[in-house]
Amino acid sequence: MKKALKFMLLSLTLLIALCVGLFGYFVYTPDPVEPVLTGTLTKATIDVNGTSYTYRLYQPKDLAKGAPLVMVLHGSGQNGAQIRMETGYGFERLADQHHFAVVYPSGKSFDWNDCSRTGDFLVDGRELDDVNYLNNLVDKLVAEHGFDQAQIFATGVSSGGFMSLRLALESPTRFRAVAAVSANLPAAENFKCTPELAGTSVMIMNGTADPLVPYTGGDASLFGLFFNSGKVSSAEASATFFADKYKLLSSPNPVNPLTTSSATTANSSDLNTASNLPNDPSLSHVQRQNWRGEGRVEVELISIIGGGHGMPQPYWQRPRILGPSPMAPNGPELIWQFFARQKP
Repeated sequence: MKKALKFMLLSLTLLIALCVGLFGYFVYTPDPVEPVLTGTLTKATIDVNGTSYTYRLYQPKDLAKGAPLVMVLHGSGQNGAQIRMETGYGFERLADQHHFAVVYPSGKSFDWNDCSRTGDFLVDGRELDDVNYLNNLVDKLVAEHGFDQAQIFATGVSSGGFMSLRLALESPTRFRAVAAVSANLPAAENFKCTPELAGTSVMIMNGTADPLVPYTGGDASLFGLFFNSGKVSSAEASATFFADKYKLLSSPNPVNPLTTSSATTANSSDLNTASNLPNDPSLSHVQRQNWRGEGRVEVELISIIGGGHGMPQPYWQRPRILGPSPMAPNGPELIWQFFARQKP
């Protein structure tokens, strides 16, 4: 009896150790070091139709009136503080250099209420209007701080990326450009948005080895069990949707998105000269496709060859469960470069 009990205790101990080890290997990753920044981060709330929302606003020191504003949207089950950390404080580093403000709104539901019919959008049995919430937040910040209404930008990762695409479709008069990371448009049967006619410039940045949001389209979920967003289009079809909508005829020659030799490719230091990253041949490769017309609207697809789910950046490695986590290119910097060339 004692031997059996000892065997059971030993087995249980080994099982717990195995679970802890697997969790540490696949899920745990240390937080990035918070940099020394010039500005201030404030936490505040906004009431929209009886619902109170929290947001965090970063403003560099001595930021002038009329500065741009970048909105950064978190992923499923997260909040503004988490996406601030998981982007390696990258947007604030850039804000200090290029003189813009950054706002991190927190949603109420598990998923942002994006263009997908499938998702966890309910709060107390009802769907919240996140487009209205974010529009009201922009109006409040412009009124209080004097940000330039013609230079309001939105970006997001995962569910936040899906929500950014909804803002491009349904609130183009407020957002000059959006950048969606690890997000595609929902497939036709999963699409619920009503696009407006005005054009917002759109960047889509996706990894080709993303285990949650398939680069080539299909069911968006983790192992078919978690974070279910329904069927999505491919990254290239999502970019082409906007290019066709905006009638951008000067699109690039068609290329195989997964064949680096047939397209414009470079390592991170080629695309991201200001990031001071090492010229390491092991760094993830990047393919850029761009659609432009004669007007001011632009569509760009950034494919991170071999990249997983999340924002590529040199400050923080994502959990292994989300796929390969390249430390390059510097995603926030590529996004800001895209935003900065969108003229009012």
